[in-house]
Amino acid sequence: MSRSLRRGSIAAIAAIAIASLSSCAASNTPDTLQVKPDNAAATLGTDLRLNNIVIVTGAGTSGDYTGPANVVVNISNTATTPAELQSITVGNGAAATFADAAGAPQPSIVIPAGGSVALGTQGGPSATLGSAAVHVGGFSTTTFTFKDGQKVDTQAGVSPATGLYTGFGPTPAAVPGHSASPAAGAPATPSTGAGTTGAPATPSTGATTPGAPAAPGAPGTLVAGGSATATAPAAH
Repeated sequence: MSRSLRRGSIAAIAAIAIASLSSCAASNTPDTLQVKPDNAAATLGTDLRLNNIVIVTGAGTSGDYTGPANVVVNISNTATTPAELQSITVGNGAAATFADAAGAPQPSIVIPAGGSVALGTQGGPSATLGSAAVHVGGFSTTTFTFKDGQKVDTQAGVSPATGLYTGFGPTPAAVPGHSASPAAGAPATPSTGAGTTGAPATPSTGATTPGAPAAPGAPGTLVAGGSATATAPAAH
């Protein structure tokens, strides 16, 4: 093969390679693919990985928000020993409370050796914030602390419970003080014949049995069925 042909072949191969690289670079940029950044993630040491960290508020919430929210995160543990998540704090220092899949309170969340836990997802354990101050659509500093002393801070996205996060938001039961009790100040309904235990009966001077004439000079008698006014608050 002549030198000119060799030079021509090398130039053609180089041109094809450059074109291929340019095409790959263009097709994989976020702007070209219109791919949004992934949810927050964090790594602790070589064994713990926290993926897709999201603070989920109630459906219909927006802007600056203070109220209940759930923490959604997938935690994987590649170590040969379990890891124990002791606390999660968000934004203004609001601390999450843990519960198992059945809703029973848990002091911590254990991530098994070589396994993972999807926290805050349907059918899994939960991490509920009673009152977090966050900005829906923005980010909030979120701190994860483990029993062995490892701690990590990350900026977790805040999303309402709509779209991909429908069903992942807090329930009314998560609101502090939520109960089915009657409104404060509602009058108590005393039981028939109820009285204050141990309170002495006060005689009513000159009281008589209805319909019967009073005997002259007869001493006063107790009023039948008399009782003290109930002051105890209505039963909740």
